[in-house]
Amino acid sequence: MSAVIAQWQQPQQEQRQPGDGIELTASLAGQEQLLTPAALEFLAGLHRRFEPVRQARLAARRERQAFFDAGGLPDFRTDTAAIRAGHWRVAPLPTALLDRRVEITGPCDPKMVINALNSGAKVYMADFEDSTAPTWANLLTGQRALKKAVAGTLDWMAPDGSKHYTLKPFEEQAVLMVRPRGWHLDEKHLRVDGAPISGGLFDLGLFAFHNAAALVAKDRGPYFYLPKLQSMEEAQLWNDVLDQVERALGLAAGQIKVTVLIETLPAVFEMDEILHALRGRIAGLNCGRWDYVFSYLKTFRAHRDKVLPERGQVTMTQPFLRAYSELLIQTCHKRGAHAMGGMAAQIPISGDEAANEAALAKVRADKLREVTAGHDGTWVAHPALIPLAMRIFDERMPTPHQQHVLRDDVLIIRDDLIKPSFGTITRSGFEGNVEVCVRYLAAWLEGNGCVPIHWLMEDAATAEIARTQLWQWLHADGLFLDDGTPLDFALLERALIGLPSKLADRMKLPGGSKLDEAIAMLDALTHADTLAEFLTLPAYERID
Repeated sequence: MSAVIAQWQQPQQEQRQPGDGIELTASLAGQEQLLTPAALEFLAGLHRRFEPVRQARLAARRERQAFFDAGGLPDFRTDTAAIRAGHWRVAPLPTALLDRRVEITGPCDPKMVINALNSGAKVYMADFEDSTAPTWANLLTGQRALKKAVAGTLDWMAPDGSKHYTLKPFEEQAVLMVRPRGWHLDEKHLRVDGAPISGGLFDLGLFAFHNAAALVAKDRGPYFYLPKLQSMEEAQLWNDVLDQVERALGLAAGQIKVTVLIETLPAVFEMDEILHALRGRIAGLNCGRWDYVFSYLKTFRAHRDKVLPERGQVTMTQPFLRAYSELLIQTCHKRGAHAMGGMAAQIPISGDEAANEAALAKVRADKLREVTAGHDGTWVAHPALIPLAMRIFDERMPTPHQQHVLRDDVLIIRDDLIKPSFGTITRSGFEGNVEVCVRYLAAWLEGNGCVPIHWLMEDAATAEIARTQLWQWLHADGLFLDDGTPLDFALLERALIGLPSKLADRMKLPGGSKLDEAIAMLDALTHADTLAEFLTLPAYERID
C-alpha cells in the first residue's frame, strides 16, 4: 500500500503531448463543446494522479468484505479513537448552505433540472448516480443542461410545442448540488493510457471544469454530494482530489463544499473520521437510508442471523436504523455540520384519494420523526411533496438548522447499529421484490434510471435492496414465507415466469422492450454462488 501511495504522491515526470493517451470510445453530436482538449487534459490529469489510490481503496473494500464473510463484524476503529475524542469542528458553512430544510433530488435531464431548480426546495441535488442510467447520451445531456443552468440560459420545449420551460431568476432557484458516481464505477467511454477513468472523477471533474468560475462569481461554489463512501481513507481521497481541482481551476482552498451520504454500514462507524478528513470543506452528512439498508444486507450476506424481513417492514423505526439516524445527528452537530434526513420516495396517487392520503400520511410521519429527532433537512423525490415537508420543518424548526440540538441523550454502541430486525417475508413481499428489480433493471437498460413503480419513485438503491434480499433469502437455509411456503428457487422461477403476463401492458412501461433481458439477468444474479457487488456493474456492460 505504501508503494502505491508513494507513486500517487510523486506524479510521473514523463513528457506528454496534449491528447496523448486520451481515447474517447463513443460519440455524441456536439460533445466537443463539453469535451474540449483542455477539459480532457484536466480529466486525464485527475485520472493519472488518483487512479492508483482508487484501486487501492477498492481492494481494501474487498478485503474488508472477506472479513465480514468469514464472520467478522464492523466496529469503531481503535486506531482513530483520538479523532473521535478530539475537540474539533468543521469549517464554517457558506450562507447558501445554512438552510437546507427541504432538498429535491433527481436526474439531470433538462426538464428535470428546470423543474427542480424552480421547485421551491432549498437545494436540488442533480444526480449522476442512483437515478441516472449512465449512458453516454444521458451523461453528456446532463452535463450540458447543468452548464446552461449555471449560465442561466437553460430552457426546454415540450416535444409537441405545448409548453416552454424556463428558469426562474437565480435568487429564486434552489441551490445546486451535484452527485457524481461512486468510487466503484468506471466511465468506459473515456480511457486514459488504456484504462477507463473513474465515473466519479468524470462527473465531478467535468462539472467543476465548466462551472466553477461561474458559480464563484455568483457567491456559490461547486457543491457536491459524495456517495457510497466506506471509510475515512475514501473520504481523504476525495479531499485530495478536490484540493487538486481547486488548485488547477484557481479556486480558493475550501471553495468546493461537499455533503457525504452515510449509506454504507462500514461508514457509520467512521462518521467522525469522515468529517475530519473533509473538515475544511464538508457541510454535512446525509442518512442515505435505502443504500444503507442495501449495504447492511450486503455486509451481512453470509450472516444467517442478520437476514432482514421484507423491504416494507424495514422502516426507520427499526432499532438499527433509528440508532444510525440518531448517531448521525449527534456526530454532525458536535462537529458543526448539518445532519440531513432521508428520502420520501412517494409520488402523488391520482384517482384514488384514500390511497393518496395514506401515502401522504406516511410522508408526514417520516418528516415529523426527522425534524423532532434533530435533523436539519430532508429529501423528497417529487415536487408535490415539497410544501408538505417544508410546512413540517417550518413549524418545528424556526431556525435555519438545528445544530444546537446536540442529542447528548444518545449513547450508541456497536451492537445497536447491527441489531437484527424482526419481521416476516410474505408472498406479496417476495413477488414485489422480483417485480421491482426486474422493472427497474429493464428501465435502466433502456436508459432510464428513475422509475415510478406502484406510486414510489424507485432508483438503483431500492432495486439493489430487492435484488440483494432475493439472493440472501434464496441462499440462506431454512427460510419460509409467512404462510409456510419454502423460500427456494422454485418460488423464484414461478414469480419470474408469471411476471410477463402480470405486466400485460409491458410495452407501455418504462423498459418494456428490455423486460426479458432483465428477467434473465435477475435469474442469473440470484443463482450465482457469490452476491454481485452492485447490480449496475454487470448492467453497465449492456448499455451504450
